[in-house]
Amino acid sequence: MSMQELRGLTDEQLREELQKARREVFNLRFRAMTRQLANTHQVGHARKQVARLLTIQWERRLAAVSQQEQ
Repeated sequence: MSMQELRGLTDEQLREELQKARREVFNLRFRAMTRQLANTHQVGHARKQVARLLTIQWERRLAAVSQQEQ
């Protein structure tokens, strides 16, 4: 998913996507360690997806705090 698509998700959907992405990272790392993963770069892509999701959550928290201060 692109950043625009991710930003369009609700908070609940974003949490679900984050859980899926973290589970995927775990599974890919496990498969890589057992040498069942042919494309090891998939681990990096999955980790970046987790980082994107966490970034969007952080942006929303900052926006909420700045609105409360005003």
